Amino acid sequence: MPLTVLNHPLIQHKLSILRDKNTGSKDFRELVEEIAMLMAYEATRSITVEEVEIETPLQKTKAKVILGKKIGLIPILRAGLGMVDGILHLVPTARVGHIGIYRDHVTLEPVEYYCKLPEDLSDRDLLILDPMLATGGSAVFAVEYLVKQGSKPENIKYLCLLASPEGIKKLQDAYPQLHIFTAAIDEKLNDKGYILPGLGDAGDRLFGTK
Repeated sequence: MPLTVLNHPLIQHKLSILRDKNTGSKDFRELVEEIAMLMAYEATRSITVEEVEIETPLQKTKAKVILGKKIGLIPILRAGLGMVDGILHLVPTARVGHIGIYRDHVTLEPVEYYCKLPEDLSDRDLLILDPMLATGGSAVFAVEYLVKQGSKPENIKYLCLLASPEGIKKLQDAYPQLHIFTAAIDEKLNDKGYILPGLGDAGDRLFGTK
C-alpha cells in the first residue's frame, strides 16, 4: 500500500507545537487547519491537468487547468472537521461529506452514528480526513462504507496528522490500494488505544471539551 510521510519542515514545526500540552484550543484549531492545507497540497499532486488557451492582458497563451474527477472531502466526525477548512482554501469547489463514528471505550471497535455524503460520490476522488490513525478501526470502517456507496479504494486517500504502526497495518491489510498520507508515524498504542507519544484526544483539544 502507498504510504507517504510528509516531513516538510513547516509541517514538522507546526506538528511539534500541536503536540505540546500547553497549546490551547484556538492555536490547536489553527495549526490543524494549516497542517491539513499543507498535506492536501501534496496529496493532490497527482490531479490530472489539461492545457487550455487563455488571454492575458498582453496576449493569448497556453495554460494548465485541473481536469478529471472532482474532489470530495470526507471528515470523520468530530475531529476530522478541524481539517476541512484548510483544504477548502485550496479546493473551494470540493464537496464535503460526513461520517460520524465513535470508538467504543471497552471494545475499541467503531460505532457509526451519522452519515451524509455527496450524491455523486463515485465520480469523485475522495480524501478521508481524521487527525489520528490509531487502532485503524474507524479508518477501515469509513473506507468500507464509502466502497459500499460506489467508490473505489484506489480513488480514496486517507489523510491523518499522526499514525500508529498498528493502525497503518490494519488499514493496509484491509485496503492495499488506498494511499495513506501522514505527518508522522508514532511509536505505538497504549492499552486504551491512544497513540504514544501522540497529542492527546484531538477532538477534545480542537473543541475544548473533555
